[in-house]
Amino acid sequence: MTRFSPRMKLADVIATNHTLILLLPRLNIPLGFGDKSVQEVCQANQVPVDFLLLLCNLYTFDDYRPSVEELRAVDMSPLVPYLMASHDYYLRERLPHIEMHLHHIADRVSPRYGNILKQFYADFRNEIADHFHREETFDFPNLQRVTEGIKSKGSVGKNIERSHVALVDKLNDLTQIVYKYLPGNVLPEESIEVVFDILQLSADIQKHALIEEKILIPWFSWMERSAR
Repeated sequence: MTRFSPRMKLADVIATNHTLILLLPRLNIPLGFGDKSVQEVCQANQVPVDFLLLLCNLYTFDDYRPSVEELRAVDMSPLVPYLMASHDYYLRERLPHIEMHLHHIADRVSPRYGNILKQFYADFRNEIADHFHREETFDFPNLQRVTEGIKSKGSVGKNIERSHVALVDKLNDLTQIVYKYLPGNVLPEESIEVVFDILQLSADIQKHALIEEKILIPWFSWMERSAR
């Protein structure tokens, strides 16, 4: 398996997997990097190159799973800020954007169906907001304690993984509701657009979950053992 390397042009890396462009603003890396390598762009923006490559490889290669030894060699200082920036992106940008379109569609179908659609989405949005809140108030501070050599207040693993499964299932259910049961003559172009938005959000959240399950949790466990 060929993985990305520091000497590759960042533009070529993104051309391999266009969804990687979503990672850049979460790491405060602006566009306009020309033909610079991953190493050069990371140095210019004070981002550890090994950390960016870790994310890019995990996002792109389905069979890539970093070992604990690999994780120990990576500068993980941007991990929690990156995850927090991802939460902010979902809550402030993608979820309101999808909600706006769903409400526009729901207001043009029968009230019974429209209200179900609105309520289902509201429940999902509240669920994902609660999930992020738990991570930001319990899991991430726990990780910070461990990195400072302080005993953690509980495991971060099982709760995160269970929540991820529920969130992805709910997004899949939402997509099914829209493209199976929405009347075909109701704003067809907007309906298709919102389905693509939900599918993209679902794929991104699954990668976000993978980062937490295959990077955050193993690294937390290793740090916790090292602090004993």
